Amino acid sequence: MNNVYQEGRDFAMSYILPFTEITDKESKFPEESFKRLGEKGFLKLLIPVEYGGFGKGLEEHAQACLAFAESCSTTALCYMMHNVALMCVLTHGSEELKKKIFTDIVENGEFMALAYSEFGTGTNFYMPEMTAEVNRDNTTFNGIKSMVTSATFASYYLVLAPSVEEGKINNWVFPLETKGLTFELSKWHGLGMRGNSSCPMHMDNVTLDSFFRIGVEGSGEEQVFNVVAPFFVTGLGAVYSGTAMHMFEIASNHAVDRQYPDGRTLSNIETIQVHIGNIYKNAAAARALTLEAARAGANEEADALTKILAARIVASEAAIECGRLAMRVGGGKAYNKSLPTERLLRDAYAGQIMAPSADVLAIWLGKALTGQMIP
Repeated sequence: MNNVYQEGRDFAMSYILPFTEITDKESKFPEESFKRLGEKGFLKLLIPVEYGGFGKGLEEHAQACLAFAESCSTTALCYMMHNVALMCVLTHGSEELKKKIFTDIVENGEFMALAYSEFGTGTNFYMPEMTAEVNRDNTTFNGIKSMVTSATFASYYLVLAPSVEEGKINNWVFPLETKGLTFELSKWHGLGMRGNSSCPMHMDNVTLDSFFRIGVEGSGEEQVFNVVAPFFVTGLGAVYSGTAMHMFEIASNHAVDRQYPDGRTLSNIETIQVHIGNIYKNAAAARALTLEAARAGANEEADALTKILAARIVASEAAIECGRLAMRVGGGKAYNKSLPTERLLRDAYAGQIMAPSADVLAIWLGKALTGQMIP
C-alpha cells in the first residue's frame, strides 16, 4: 500500500458506505465490511512484512482510520481498536504468540479487539478490579469487562488484569472460544456508534497459560502508556476528525443540491455559507492536527505526546460542533433523518466520553505541557 488514505477512501466507498445506514439502523456490527477488510489487506496493515503484512506504522494507522470514518464512524472505530491490540502483540508478544495471531489475521481475515474498561474503574481502565489467580503456569480470571467493542465478532480480546507483582498489571490475549468467556449483547444500547457491539464480557473461571500473556510479568502498564496510548488516542483523533469531514461533505452537498422555486440554492444564503465555512474550518483543523500528531509520533519527536493528546481533544470537540452546525444547514431534512446528519451527530457524541475521556485528556495535556507525570 503506497497511499493508505486514498486506498482507504476508495475501499470505503465500495465496501463500507453501502452498509453504513443499516449498521446504525439495526445496531448491526459491520460484518460484511470487516470480511472485505481482511480480503483487501487492511487488517494486516501493521503486521511486519516478514509475517505477511505491510509493515506500516502510526501514520498509516491514522490515515486508514480517517479514510474509513469519512464513510462510517463505527467501522473506523472497530478497525482502530484492532490495530491497537495488534500493536501490543507486535511490540511485546512472544514469537510464538505473534506467529499464531498474525497467521490468523493474514490467512484467515480474523481480527482483534480491546476488553479493558470495567464498571468500577470507568475511564481509568488501566486499574482493573477483576481477579487473576495464578497456579503454576496457569492463571484463572474472574470478573466483568463493561464495554467490549466488536464483542463476539473479533477472534481475540486484549484484557488487562492484575499481576502477581503488587501494583502492576498484565496484558492478556483471550481467544473468543475460551471456556468461561461469555458476552451480554442485549446490554448494548448505544446512542451513537450503534454497530460497535460494545457489550459486557463475563469471565467465569477463565483459565489460560502464560502463552497468552503479552510480554513479561507486570509489563501491562508499560504497554498501556507506550503502545496503547499513542495508537488508541491518535486513532480516536482520526476517527472523529473523519466524522467531522463526513459532516462537511453531507452539509455542503445538501446546500448545493437544495434548490428553491426561483432557482437559488441553499448555498446562496450567507448564513449557510458561514455555517459551511465553520464546519470545514473545524473539521480540517482536526484532520490536520491529527495527521501531524501521527507524523510526530511516528518520528518520536519531543512534542509528539502533546500533539497526540491535543489532536484527540480537538477532534472529538470539532465533531460535535460540526454536527451542531450541520443540523442547522440540513434543517427539517436533517431533523427528519432524510440526511445522515443526525446519525453522525450521535456518533460524534461518543468521542468526548470514550476512555480516556476528553476531560481526562485535557488534564493530561496540561500536565505534559508543564513537565508533570501522566497520569
